[in-house]
Amino acid sequence: MTSDTESREGGCTCRQIRYRMTGKPMIVHCCHCRWCQRETGTAFALNAMIEADRVELLAGEPELVVTPSQSGKGQKIWRCPTCRVAVWSNYAGAGDAARFVRVGSLDDPDALPPDIHIFTQSKQPWVVLPAGTPAVPEFYDMRTTWSAESLERRKALRRG
Repeated sequence: MTSDTESREGGCTCRQIRYRMTGKPMIVHCCHCRWCQRETGTAFALNAMIEADRVELLAGEPELVVTPSQSGKGQKIWRCPTCRVAVWSNYAGAGDAARFVRVGSLDDPDALPPDIHIFTQSKQPWVVLPAGTPAVPEFYDMRTTWSAESLERRKALRRG
């Protein structure tokens, strides 16, 4: 994980969209739900949840694509208008104050492995989860999974 003073840059394939994440994410989810599989066209989505004000747009203007979600509240996916790569999402539960940065869009995605695997009850059977990384069949209790620092950051988001 990055320290709070470090930053990571990323962007889309054509490099029209570039952004910088300042500080470390509150948590990195690897979601194996069927909705994430369908939306990404692959086995899972890997998202780093971070405050929106800690994601600086360096170049370009991502385009908002509203997609359905299992909750029925929809998901906002921000994509490059040229190459269509998703760079981050906003989910109704967290609102616009938090961004779920697509870890694969970072220049160094290896630096942010998942903190937890979620919705593993629907993971692809050929995906082997690493020993030592928490995994849950559906979702989890934030109070017992998140660090104290991340819980405080989330609380600050909710107050804002």
